[in-house]
Amino acid sequence: MAETSKPAQEDVARDRPHAAAASPASAPQPTAPKDGLASSEAAKRIAEFGPNTLEEKKKSDWDVLLGFFWGPIPWMIEAAALMALLVGDYGDFLIIASLLLFNAGLGFWEEHQASNALSALKNALARKARVLRDGTWSEIDATRIVPGDVVRIRLGDIVPADCTLAQGSFLSVDQSSLTGESLPVSKKVGDLVYSGSIAKQGEMVAVVTATGSKTFFGRTAKLVSTAGSVSHFQSAVMKVGDFLIALAAVLAIILVAVQLSREESFLRVAEFVLILLVASVPVAMPAVLSMTMALGAQMLARNKVIVSRLEAIEEMAGMDILCSDKTGTLTQNKLTLGEIKPWGNYDVQTILLAGTLASKAEDQDPIDLAVLAGLGDRNATAGYQVINFVPFDPVTKRTEATIRSPDGRTFSVSKGAPQVIFDLAKLTPSERKTAEEIVDIFAAKGFRTLGVAETDASGTWKLLGIVSMSDPPRPDSKATIGMAESLGISVKMVTGDNVAIASQIAGQLGLGTHIQPASELLSASIAKDGVTPALAEAIEKADGFAQVFPEHKYAIVKALQMRNHIVGMTGDGVNDAPALKQANVGIAVSGATDAARSAAALILTSPGLSVIIQGIEEARRIFRRMMSYTLYRIAMTIDIMAFIVLATIAYGFFPLTPVMIIALALLDDVPIMTIAFDNASASKKPVRWDMRQVMAVSIVLGILAVIQSFGLMYIGKTVLGVDTAQLKTMMFLQLVAGGHLMLFVTRSREEFWKPPHPANKLLWAIIGTQVFATLVCAFGWLVPVLSWRLIAIVWAYNLFWMLILDRAKLAIYEELQRRDEGRTPFLSRLKTPLNTGTPS
Repeated sequence: MAETSKPAQEDVARDRPHAAAASPASAPQPTAPKDGLASSEAAKRIAEFGPNTLEEKKKSDWDVLLGFFWGPIPWMIEAAALMALLVGDYGDFLIIASLLLFNAGLGFWEEHQASNALSALKNALARKARVLRDGTWSEIDATRIVPGDVVRIRLGDIVPADCTLAQGSFLSVDQSSLTGESLPVSKKVGDLVYSGSIAKQGEMVAVVTATGSKTFFGRTAKLVSTAGSVSHFQSAVMKVGDFLIALAAVLAIILVAVQLSREESFLRVAEFVLILLVASVPVAMPAVLSMTMALGAQMLARNKVIVSRLEAIEEMAGMDILCSDKTGTLTQNKLTLGEIKPWGNYDVQTILLAGTLASKAEDQDPIDLAVLAGLGDRNATAGYQVINFVPFDPVTKRTEATIRSPDGRTFSVSKGAPQVIFDLAKLTPSERKTAEEIVDIFAAKGFRTLGVAETDASGTWKLLGIVSMSDPPRPDSKATIGMAESLGISVKMVTGDNVAIASQIAGQLGLGTHIQPASELLSASIAKDGVTPALAEAIEKADGFAQVFPEHKYAIVKALQMRNHIVGMTGDGVNDAPALKQANVGIAVSGATDAARSAAALILTSPGLSVIIQGIEEARRIFRRMMSYTLYRIAMTIDIMAFIVLATIAYGFFPLTPVMIIALALLDDVPIMTIAFDNASASKKPVRWDMRQVMAVSIVLGILAVIQSFGLMYIGKTVLGVDTAQLKTMMFLQLVAGGHLMLFVTRSREEFWKPPHPANKLLWAIIGTQVFATLVCAFGWLVPVLSWRLIAIVWAYNLFWMLILDRAKLAIYEELQRRDEGRTPFLSRLKTPLNTGTPS
């Protein structure tokens, strides 16, 4: 989770200079006008500055929907549908149009979901505000607040705009969802409070300095509206689609030109080309891949990972850096006592008893709860009576209780910021130096500290000891991080806490202790494109980041993406929303705000990182399924298109009838749709669309498949002397059988007979279509009859070629790996030292 906050009595950590850094340098510090603004002046200002709402530029639903009918693959589908209308083939027209509408509808739904992020941010703004106008306090709609208004902020209020505190003793605000700090921050006169933060203690009067999109909250919302990255899935589908469309168009033009030169009927040629395009061009490719991811999303849901954007599944498979917030995700979001250093002759139990008596369980303060839990034996306080209790005050920075002991003695106890307790106990300079050294040692380890004191019989305050506290790591965090690293994923901590705390937790988890303070590494006002290459490299090398603001998180993601990383980002607060949307894989953790959940692509329903690791492994299996289909689809398109066009040119007749082509397309669809259920292995390292590899493997397999088809046609016509009608049936069975056997080849990088074996649904879908195709040929249903002898020859021929294709696939993968590792004979020779005969 982002650095979520609970009410706290003591801001026992040192001051947070980075909190002030978010305030505009020129922010005024006015005193509150006695009568507030005049109504007439407020009206002028709302006309000048606009309402106190977030700006949102939004396309109409029609514009968004129509955008999904524009692009290479939609154009191809639309062209095929138009040709179907021209030749009067209304059945094909309905099928093609349905595919087009399905793709557009799915894309429109995903876009609509993404647009909810800004709406969720709006819902976090205060609805009402108490404003002083014309000398009278009244409650108005928060949207009507303007700069210069005087407002009153009380316990439980959501701050309605950015304000400068002008009157009152103190105010403690929880701004964790904005700045990522893990405890409420104490504010005084002159300090800035942010729109969207929540008042936890106190009451103050403030003057509004910024409203709407000009507020700190508004700048965060603006980042969300502009954030986002093009998925690698979209890029890959477009590249594959462009290639296949270009190939199909070139071959179709050649076929038309050749057939028209032979004085074939134009409509006859156009109809055949149409049917060929429908069977070959991947008009269903987006739908098949989307369905594969949708079924994968259901599997992820069983692992408590909800997918709100399907493309994130493919991105998660390739994710190589995960930026994880600390509190609640890597840690328990629960303060616990650490080491206790007694002072003088006092013991640990005496310190814990005094600290417990100076705490109040009903306040549900995390520091109080930690001290109370540390005592262990609740009976230890039996008989002690609290006569008076003074709660924490940000000015005094301590609590105090007057106690009557079981023996009737009256004394006082206090706990609070160490420096305050040292002053209370009137330590000598040498004693104070020793005590401060203890505090510094704890601080260097990332611990917060409390001082505990008690009065003696004379009423003099005595320091009892110093208590350290920390938010400990989750029990499973270190093991989960180790699993992530074994999967090739680097985990970087991103937290709003200070460097010492972040380094201490990172060290415990094995993340490395090179933690960079974001306030120094990055400018709080950095633009989304303002990350330099040198800065991006520094961000890449860091183990984590502390004192982080929304702009920092956003810039960190952008910088890592500049370094060609696929980045995951976890978060739960408003402050995380821009980075979640910009990240390739935005992950809203358990208990996240609506804004974070709407901006994220994945939503976790159980705490911790372990569910992310399970999701990554499943995503890589889904990616393998998509890769199987893509390789198969490209190779089969090359096989069908190139073979039919070249065979027509070479032999002077179409090797298949239109009915056979339609039947081929229908039989092909059955096993394709079951790829989503196939068994697949999870890669041990991030995977992404390597178009060089995709095109190399699929083109070689496609060319070999064309040679395979020509070989059988030559055998059938020349060696076996089969007549033209039967030869067409042989080629129909060849393309059905050869295509589906090729699917076994493309589904794995290993030999096709090795695990993971095909899932039952895929296996029986292929067996069923093969049996049906064989029976169609054997009994002459819609095609010329083929003898069982010829059917056996076709099958034996295809099984033999299946082994050839599998060996070719393995050889290509091996060669590509050698090239990636620089192990080709030529490169190895270049690396051979001149003074030896062996490679270095």
